[in-house]
Amino acid sequence: MSETSKPPFFVIWIRAARPRTLPAAVAPVIVGAAFAAREEVFYPLATTLCLAFALLIQVATNFANDYFDHQKGADTAERVGPKRAVASGWVKPETMKWAIILTFLAAFAVGLNLLHYGGWPLLVIGVASIASGVAYTGGPYPLGYNGWGDVFVFVFFGLVAVGATYFVQANRLGVEVLLAGAAIGGLATNILVVNNYRDVETDAKAGKRTLVVRFGRPFARRQFAGALVFALLLPVFFVLRGYSPWVLLPLLVAPWAFNQVIRLARAQTPQQLIELLGETGMLLAIYALLLGAGVMWKD
Repeated sequence: MSETSKPPFFVIWIRAARPRTLPAAVAPVIVGAAFAAREEVFYPLATTLCLAFALLIQVATNFANDYFDHQKGADTAERVGPKRAVASGWVKPETMKWAIILTFLAAFAVGLNLLHYGGWPLLVIGVASIASGVAYTGGPYPLGYNGWGDVFVFVFFGLVAVGATYFVQANRLGVEVLLAGAAIGGLATNILVVNNYRDVETDAKAGKRTLVVRFGRPFARRQFAGALVFALLLPVFFVLRGYSPWVLLPLLVAPWAFNQVIRLARAQTPQQLIELLGETGMLLAIYALLLGAGVMWKD
C-alpha cells in the first residue's frame, strides 16, 4: 500500500480498536449497574471503573487479534473485511505488540482499583480476562482458531462482565443477574458470528477453525437467531418473576432482530455483512439500555 493511501495516525488506531465491537464492552456494564441501582447499591465510581476495564480489555483483545491474525496468516489480500493495521503495513508488528502490552497493563491497573469493592475474586477475574484476551488469537492454543472464540465472548462479555459489575456494588450474585448476563453474552457473540460468517473462506484457508468454519453457515444462522430469541424471551420471564411490565421494553427491538436474522440468511456480499455487523452491535447497545431501564423501574 502506498504512503499516500495510508490513513492518518489517529484513524489507524481507531480502526484497530474496532469501534463496531465496543458495544460488547459497554452493554454488560449498563445492565449490571441497572441491577445494582434496582437494589439501591449503585456506586458511580465502581461502575465507571468496570466500564473502563471492559473497554480496555476489548480494545487490547482487538489489538491482539490484529497482531496474531497477521502472524498466523489469517489477514491476507484475500480477506474481504475492513483492512487491518498490521496486515496493511500501517503499523509495525513490534509497535502493535507494545500497544497490546500497554493496553492490557492499563486494564490491570484499572482493575486493581476495583479490589476495594469486591476483594480478591475480582483479581482472579481480571487476570483470567487478560489471559483469555491474549489467548483469543495468541499462544499455543488460540481460542479463536479452535472454535472457542464464541465461548470466550459469551462468558467474559456476558456472564462475567454483567455479574462482576453487579458484584462489585452488591457483593453478591443472583440468578436474574446471570440470566441477563447470558442474554447480553449471546447478543455480544452475535457480533462475532457475523464477523466469522463473512470471513469463513479465508479463515478456513488460514486454519482458523471458527464455529462457522467447523459447522457451516446454516449453524451460524441458527446460533444467531437463538441468541436473539433468548434475549427477547428473558424480559417475559422477568415479568413472571415480579418485575414491572416496563422490563418488557427490550421487546421494542423484536422487529429489528427479526430483520437481522433475515438479512444474515440473505446476505450475498461482504459489504452487506459489514453493515449488519455494525447494526448487530447497535442492537446490543439499545437492548442493554432498554433492559437496564426496565430493570431499574419499580412499580
